[in-house]
Amino acid sequence: MNIISHNFHYNFDLIGGSLMVRESRIVAELLLAGVDDAAWKAAILDKNRLQKARPATARRRRSANGLYGFLRRSGGALSEEDDQLATQVAFCAALARNLLLVEFLETVVAGAVVTQAERLEPYQWDDFLADRAYRDPAITGWTASSRRKMGQVAFRMLSEVGLLDNARSRRLQPLTLTA
Repeated sequence: MNIISHNFHYNFDLIGGSLMVRESRIVAELLLAGVDDAAWKAAILDKNRLQKARPATARRRRSANGLYGFLRRSGGALSEEDDQLATQVAFCAALARNLLLVEFLETVVAGAVVTQAERLEPYQWDDFLADRAYRDPAITGWTASSRRKMGQVAFRMLSEVGLLDNARSRRLQPLTLTA
C-alpha cells in the first residue's frame, strides 16, 4: 500500500505589511531595469530608497514583494502614473504569492458579497484561520498576536484596493477595476 505524504503549508508573509504601493513601485523600477546585486544594494541599502528604518526590512522587500515574475506578465503597470492601477497590480502581486489571502477572498469576502453583508467582522478572520488549520496544522501554532496582525494586514489590503471603505469599519463596497 502506498501512502502519500503531503506537507502543505500556507505562506506566512501577511505579517510583512500591507500593499506598500510606493515601495512596490521602487522595487518594480529596479527589477524592470535589470539592476545587478551591487546596484540593488546601493539603491536599497546604501541610499535607502525604500525609506526603511532597518536594512533587514528593506532587504526582505526584494523577495517578499513577489513582483518580479508578476511584473514580467503585467507589463510594468506599477511604474505608471495611475495610482489605482498601481494599487490593483500590487494587490494582484500579493494574491499571487499568498494562497491564504486568495482563499480568504474566495470564501469569506465572496460569501459576504453574495449574502449582501454590510461589513466584514474581525471574528471572520479567526474563523477562517480555524477552518484552514485542517489543511495546514501549523496554523494552530501561530501566536494569537501573529494571527491578529495577519488579519489586520488582510483587512488593510482589502481597504487599500477598494473592497472595504476602510480597515476599521470594514464596510464592503463595490470594486471598480482599472483596465
